[in-house]
Amino acid sequence: MWWKKHKWNVIIPVLLVVVLAAAFWYGGGAPGMQGWSVGADIAEQETSVNPPEPSASTESAAVPPEELQSPEPEVSSAPADAETEEAAATESAAATDAPPGSDLGRALTAGEKVALAAELTGASSPGVAQGDTAYSAAQGMDISSSTGKDQYLTDPVPEGKPVPVEPQDAVISDTAYTCTLSVRCDTILDNMSWLSKEKHELVPADGVIFPTTTVTFYEGESVFNVLQREMKGAKIHMEFVNTPMYNSAYIEGINNLYEFDVGELSGWMYQVNGWFPNYGCSRYQLQDGDVIEWVYTCNLGIDVGGYYAVGD
Repeated sequence: MWWKKHKWNVIIPVLLVVVLAAAFWYGGGAPGMQGWSVGADIAEQETSVNPPEPSASTESAAVPPEELQSPEPEVSSAPADAETEEAAATESAAATDAPPGSDLGRALTAGEKVALAAELTGASSPGVAQGDTAYSAAQGMDISSSTGKDQYLTDPVPEGKPVPVEPQDAVISDTAYTCTLSVRCDTILDNMSWLSKEKHELVPADGVIFPTTTVTFYEGESVFNVLQREMKGAKIHMEFVNTPMYNSAYIEGINNLYEFDVGELSGWMYQVNGWFPNYGCSRYQLQDGDVIEWVYTCNLGIDVGGYYAVGD
């Protein structure tokens, strides 16, 4: 009785299972038809069914080995070209988006500035490279045989250039002469992004702070004496510090533009008659008709024509 009553409840599910099994087998879902075998490792089965996303390394592995191998670089036996190396160094510095010649970690000392200048120019000692020991000694410089410098660490000057005169030895008379004086900072115009925004208004549109002007000085006066007097007369800010090591005044700022305002190798330099002296401005004794130019450098003098600064 039970079978007659429930036989279809049993037969129908069995038939459904048989039909589904047949469909699975003949539809390609049987073992061996999906790329794996019944006895394969589970990890291999998962990898085969769900392959990983391609990565850079897997893509490279698909490339023939001979195409992956880069050619051996050619090694030249010729000596390195100094100009090429310098150009490469400049390119590298530019790529770092840093101010010209900057060492962002700290301010360089005077000695480090001199060493860096020597490195940039290829000279072992900037002053000696340009100076003449015999000439300088004959003009009164006391050059030490051990250091090649005088007691204030000044290198010999080039032949024909004036040797420093110590401020304490200068005798100023009433005899008046004239010279020309100018102060400019036009190099900053090309590096405004490195100057703090609050100081942008201090930089004139043409970079000229004090135009070329004929001024009076007195016999025995120095470049420093003239700058100090004329800046005060024109109501232009100037700040300096006396440096006993170099026996000279050092100009820190003019028109509120200071050293290091545009990078660690920036600051004020002076030249007289086209020459950048290698000693401080209060040791340069003026002669009638001298042309004094104060310029702001953003790269240790490279950008203004003078490549080293000692004392000032």
